[in-house]
Amino acid sequence: MLTLIFAIILLIAGYMVYGKIIEKIFVIDDNNETPAYKSGDGVDYIPMHPVKGWLIQLLNIAGLGPVFGAVAGALYGPVALIWIVFGCIFAGAVHDYFSGMLSIRNNGAQFPALVEKYLGKSVKVFVYVVSLVLMILVAAAFTAGPAELIALKTGGAIPFAAALVIIFSYFVIAAILPINKIIGRIYPVFGAILIIMAAAVLAGLMFSGTKIPNLTLTSAHPEELPVWPLLMITISCGAISGFHSTQSPIIARTVRKESEGRKVFFGAMIAEGVLALIWATAGMTFFGGTGGLATALANGGPAGVVDSISIGYLGSVGALLAFLGAVILPITTGDTALRSSRMILTEAVGDYVKVGARPKLFIMTICVGVPAFLLATIDYMFLWRYLGFSNQMVAATMLWVATAYLIKEGKFHFISGLPAIFMTGAVGAYFFYAPETLNMNYEISLALGMIPVAVTTVLYIRAVLRQKSRSLKENTQLG
Repeated sequence: MLTLIFAIILLIAGYMVYGKIIEKIFVIDDNNETPAYKSGDGVDYIPMHPVKGWLIQLLNIAGLGPVFGAVAGALYGPVALIWIVFGCIFAGAVHDYFSGMLSIRNNGAQFPALVEKYLGKSVKVFVYVVSLVLMILVAAAFTAGPAELIALKTGGAIPFAAALVIIFSYFVIAAILPINKIIGRIYPVFGAILIIMAAAVLAGLMFSGTKIPNLTLTSAHPEELPVWPLLMITISCGAISGFHSTQSPIIARTVRKESEGRKVFFGAMIAEGVLALIWATAGMTFFGGTGGLATALANGGPAGVVDSISIGYLGSVGALLAFLGAVILPITTGDTALRSSRMILTEAVGDYVKVGARPKLFIMTICVGVPAFLLATIDYMFLWRYLGFSNQMVAATMLWVATAYLIKEGKFHFISGLPAIFMTGAVGAYFFYAPETLNMNYEISLALGMIPVAVTTVLYIRAVLRQKSRSLKENTQLG
């Protein structure tokens, strides 16, 4: 238990110390008018109190991500806790802070627009496509689970297909209405449910007398799967997740002043890390080890594991919390994915056509809603694997965006550059090794995975040298 408590303390210290360092490097200025006031439209651009913004941001980026992903990652044993702590502080929170703050500095711009500005137009189309694919996968994956559970708990009175229709109908409504009508009013309550669930499980862990396995850097996976790069893809929410870069601009359009950014963006990611720590620990201890967890996952999936843990520690109250969490929380992630897709599509076609409310709804439904609805009817684990890969590819890209910005501004760029190299290596190795991609030999995959690392590192060094040369020329001219 001391291991879990110490890990939580490290995350809190990361927010208090490293969060302030990141803020100082970025250099906030509360005299800058934020998009909430500059472009206030009563729909997306609306000033919001930072506590409410933090809760909505937490729910948007989390849902059941740090729950399902964490219990799946717990199969690797205590090394998962190390990845959550250090990944969250030095990669995930930095990723989320810059995706939110750069959006604020660019009038609420979405992730693809930031990529175009800081990495160049050559990757514009690719990033728009990848972002929309990610939104489709998120909407599908976080709909299939709740729909299956609703059908199961109602004994088939509400069929799976009917549950899908109900959920997607809500998605469309929530994605179009002003942010303060549904999301701003009820999502803080749902965010509180997410926190209460985790706090209750933490209390159950503390008073149950369960013993967490000793920390180790090696894998405890029952199938002896390697930690690198699989753990970094399996546990995304709670450590680092590219999906967050598509969600942060939603709240960036509601932030009242730049000094609130650390609380809302960096703080929400740290909170998500705490949630992931609790559920990963519960997963590897409740079932008597990773072997028992593997059996539970095979029999009931992540939802079944969460249900068993909740009931085991909290009885009937736990059963209610588990049901609410497994149904409500994924849905709130899916609808904000659709909202983000609407914003991304609006930006993508904004240079060519004037987009009104009805065209926005039509474009979003056809390009994202229909594919997501169809994908929600296929195998859930298929969706989850491809979601993980595309998710971390976006995360690496956003870290490179932050690095390009810091280089351009002459600021300390290693805070995002080093995590960007790390995640590029993880995504590269995973692409060659994973069965759903190229399914190559492990050692060969590690070697080939260094190719994108080498290429991006060379480009990184060249960008730094170019900026130094440019600065030297400017100083010489001024002198």
